[in-house]
Amino acid sequence: MKQKQPLLILIAIIFVLLLVFSSRMFFIIEPGERAVVFKSISGNFEKDDIVSTGLKMIAPWNKIFRYDVKEQKSEETMDVLSKNGLSINMDVTVRFNPVYIKIGYLHETFGVSYVSRLVTPEVRSTVRRVAGRYTAEEIYSTKRNEVETSIIEETAAILSQNDIEMHALLIRSINLPAEIKQAIESKLQHEQEALAMTFINERERLEAERKGIEAKGIADYNRILSASLTTMILKQKGIDATLKLAESPNAKVVVVGSGKDGLPLILGNN
Repeated sequence: MKQKQPLLILIAIIFVLLLVFSSRMFFIIEPGERAVVFKSISGNFEKDDIVSTGLKMIAPWNKIFRYDVKEQKSEETMDVLSKNGLSINMDVTVRFNPVYIKIGYLHETFGVSYVSRLVTPEVRSTVRRVAGRYTAEEIYSTKRNEVETSIIEETAAILSQNDIEMHALLIRSINLPAEIKQAIESKLQHEQEALAMTFINERERLEAERKGIEAKGIADYNRILSASLTTMILKQKGIDATLKLAESPNAKVVVVGSGKDGLPLILGNN
């Protein structure tokens, strides 16, 4: 019995240690999570040694860092300056996730607070930089799609260089001071009215040209026809018409040679 006491004491000590340090030794990595481990004693940090999902055990003196690798969303509201120095308020939403096989590199550079240290500052910086290349009118209306495309492309490029995959960036709203917004909308309305008037004028000009061409065609036709109708031809046509009328069953009197230019006169009750 005395020989077993040291063994029992050792087992008890191990059990107590397990109870005390279990929270630092056993971890469950949930789906959508990954982790990296820092070995405190040796000082080793293997950036490419990614801890996957499931129940994991590490030495109690080591540290584990969890990362949510599911898609995340960050919403930003910021004031930016346009090219012509006007203040514009923009609401932006960015959807992203860390590249899970690269979280070791992300952790070494930015740590678990990478959203506030990397994503948010870069989104804000890019939006301000792009907005500074356009006037307020272009951002608000005429080149809004171009502005949004530039922000998306430049933000995605910067984040991808830092092991962040961006899925989407949306500009939810662009707000200008009321007087500036009204001035821009008034200008756009006047431009649309001017374009409409230009269209109407062009349509009228084309219609006038069409009528001129039509009138010229009729005049040319009449001139050619007049030139081709000689006196003899007219007399012949008159005779032909008289003969056709004479064949009609309606009562009439034909006086031959009594009309103008010697053409027959036709007298009838119809």
